[in-house]
Amino acid sequence: MRTDEFDFVLPERLIAQHPPEQRGASRLLHVHDGVLDDRRFADLLQLVRPDDVLVLNDTRVIKARLFGNKESATKSRNSLSAKADEKLTGGKVEVLVERVLNAHEVLAQVRASHSPKTGSRLLLAGVLAVEVLGRVGEFFQLRFDDKEDVLDLLEHYGQLPLPPYITHAADDDDQQRYQTVYANVAGAVAAPTAGLHFDEAMLRALRDMGVRIAWVTLHVGAGTFQPVRAEHIHEHSMHSERYEIPQATLDEIAGARARQGRVIAVGTTSLRALESAADTGVLRAGSGETEIFITPGYRFRIVDVLLTNFHLPRSTLLMLVCAFAGMDAMLEAYRHAVEKEYRFFSYGDAMLIERKL
Repeated sequence: MRTDEFDFVLPERLIAQHPPEQRGASRLLHVHDGVLDDRRFADLLQLVRPDDVLVLNDTRVIKARLFGNKESATKSRNSLSAKADEKLTGGKVEVLVERVLNAHEVLAQVRASHSPKTGSRLLLAGVLAVEVLGRVGEFFQLRFDDKEDVLDLLEHYGQLPLPPYITHAADDDDQQRYQTVYANVAGAVAAPTAGLHFDEAMLRALRDMGVRIAWVTLHVGAGTFQPVRAEHIHEHSMHSERYEIPQATLDEIAGARARQGRVIAVGTTSLRALESAADTGVLRAGSGETEIFITPGYRFRIVDVLLTNFHLPRSTLLMLVCAFAGMDAMLEAYRHAVEKEYRFFSYGDAMLIERKL
């Protein structure tokens, strides 16, 4: 299939720059049986069933963006023993952590006028001495010369990495709202945005009506925002993301199946984790890496219903929802959403999609 088959015209005014005033105060497009129903997110309570299981991604967005300077060409590059407050007068750099590898090392994108060399040093946020260990594909492996855990350093010195289509710098409102209310396991550089609609009251109401809640963890990478640039979709290489699925989630899914209930994935990240863990045909607990690329023709094994936001043109996630609902139906749903002026992307409105069988 050609990538341009997944393109659509989106007026810039429909790209949500801020969240709604309250969580859940958004619209919901219900896509089912060839029908498009314009709803409110609060109507989710009418659309789920007591025997269903809702699978949520409990990843937490880290403050992954750091600014600083490269080492001056005249300074020694031999070690990290230099004091962190020593002024480095080289060019400016912007670092976006993609993945935390261990307590002191990360993979990161590094933006600079000239790429840093292996063995060179950076000074980030004015205090953090960092050594460039080398390249790993498109990323740089960096080591932080500090006794503190790198996650603690990022929390203290980093900035929240809002998506590239949000034009303002992260403010106090974003610190709270670009995070789900159930965020727990730090490691993502982008929020699982379908979950942003939920508040504690909605989760409590779902439980009270008998809907079961289950968890996966998938640490969303910055690659989620990258459009497919290849002419044909089979030429695209997916970015890798880490996921974990506990045995308790398998038990909840098995229970829902036994009750004739449905598996509802909240977000494409939850869906990708579940389908990746079932790549042999049997859902397995545990952790792993996924580069799963779901396109039309994919046979879904686990997920029956998907709650998701509206995605970027020519993106892997648009291809995923086209696979889930049928390409014609989903592109028609997107045309409808543009016509009805739904809000798009991370802070936008939601869709509830029942899988085409």
